[in-house]
Amino acid sequence: MTASRQTGRMDNDGQDHLSRTEIGKDAVQSGAEAAIGTVAEVATIITGAVKDVAGALGGLATELFEIRDASKRAMDQHLDVPDDEV
Repeated sequence: MTASRQTGRMDNDGQDHLSRTEIGKDAVQSGAEAAIGTVAEVATIITGAVKDVAGALGGLATELFEIRDASKRAMDQHLDVPDDEV
């Protein structure tokens, strides 16, 4: 609750007395804010995890292309050697 809120009533000692409705509304609002914050935090975690997985899969694809190219080079070199030298 903010200090400048003018809902409810003040008694003689300066304390704010809120209605049950206002207290309930504040509780619902606080709960909603907490839930939304948690959802945002989880979404950030999931986004980071998806990014990391995409990076790992990209790295795997790069390695597979390099392995394929190295295999082709090895086969080409092998085919260039005459049979009597093998």
